[in-house]
Amino acid sequence: MTRRAPCPSRRAPVGRAVAGLAVLGLAAIPAARAFGPYEADELSDDRRAPHGAMSMDAQQQALAELLEERDVSEVPPPIDARLWELMVPEDNPMSAARVALGKKLYFDVRLSADDTVACATCHDVSRAFTDQRPTSEGIGGALGKRNAPTTMNAFLYETLFLDGRVESLEEQAAFPPINPVEGGHPSREAVVAAIADDPEYRRMFQQAYGRAPNHEDVGRALGAFQRTLVFLDAPFDRFLAGDEDAISEEAKRGWVLFNGKGRCMSCHMLSPANPLGTDDEFHNVGVAARTQDFEQLAAQALATLRREGGGKDTIDRLALETEMSELGRFLVTTNVSDIGAFKTQGIRNVGITAPYMHDGSMRTLWDVMDHYNKGGEPNPYLDGGIEPLALTEDEIDALVEFMFTLTDRRFAEQNQRELEAQRRIASRERPFRDEDMAMRRVLPFERRVLGEQQESPR
Repeated sequence: MTRRAPCPSRRAPVGRAVAGLAVLGLAAIPAARAFGPYEADELSDDRRAPHGAMSMDAQQQALAELLEERDVSEVPPPIDARLWELMVPEDNPMSAARVALGKKLYFDVRLSADDTVACATCHDVSRAFTDQRPTSEGIGGALGKRNAPTTMNAFLYETLFLDGRVESLEEQAAFPPINPVEGGHPSREAVVAAIADDPEYRRMFQQAYGRAPNHEDVGRALGAFQRTLVFLDAPFDRFLAGDEDAISEEAKRGWVLFNGKGRCMSCHMLSPANPLGTDDEFHNVGVAARTQDFEQLAAQALATLRREGGGKDTIDRLALETEMSELGRFLVTTNVSDIGAFKTQGIRNVGITAPYMHDGSMRTLWDVMDHYNKGGEPNPYLDGGIEPLALTEDEIDALVEFMFTLTDRRFAEQNQRELEAQRRIASRERPFRDEDMAMRRVLPFERRVLGEQQESPR
């Protein structure tokens, strides 16, 4: 079997086109709980929505405070015009009418069969456009199998979903409303039928696209709206622009480690030419390996894909409803080298988008660093670039401090609260820490041969 290189040198469109950027922010979490600026029971009735989200009206008020007034047909700062041209589809140029329609759809619970789930339920404005749960809750309280990524800056990715099964925001928007665990509509036609009789929607679709409500334009409008969610103005950007006082000395040391001993830059290359900090590739970093038999799951997946045709609707269902979700990119490609591989997520605003990893299994950035420091969880498909890092506690602290400088200035208070919360948790719980593995005092095969359980030292 040919093993994929850990981080191919191919650059994403971001890397090719953003050279002109002027400036650039618990091992097991209870499924019903979210971690953010509030708890659901702290909200007043007029600010509470189903599934623990803030109410749609309150979220829209929060969004109005976050987004600065601008002409949406113009290139948003600090995005380079060449990149923007690549990111906006030819059949869906930006306009105020399309953004307004997409915004209405984003907060509309009618996109779910029981009128309880909107895009904003799992991508809550007040929770950094995530739900801050390990995995998301859909209609009837059903829990999916994957963590909800933030929709901030999502338009910069080459592919969408954690397994990269679609290539545009427009296509991505088609799946949640019809997934049985998420929106629960029986068909795309049912999604349109839920809004087609609304006079305001008929007017807005006509104004935006010159035709009656239809499923393709639902996706186009949602894509247009999400391209307004640009959050790339962080203390780190001011530091890159020459302000030495923008970040702390510890964060500066973390930046050096990020590019050196920590090897983070291998997959999270971060620069004015690549502001998200992702290689847009897929890697098995040894997360699902803690609990899954990859070979058995792969055999199940191949049989199911053959039986059901292997289309994107089938992949979407397997990814959200079954343990086959843990196969990651393999569900899309069926390449052995993609077993357990998931998309490298950008690290912009990473401090406020906990919990981490595709399954939301890591509560803090200290957990994430502990996981990588020990070289992940051993498995036959572990990416070749994952190996012990021998980082000291001070070095891990510096790396975490640096990552919290990547949060957009508009979330400064939330960022500080989350840093303090994560620091408190890390002071008493480090479930992924294993100094023996990190420092290579013991190697994975030794424990396997001796039959020792790999428990992380406290």
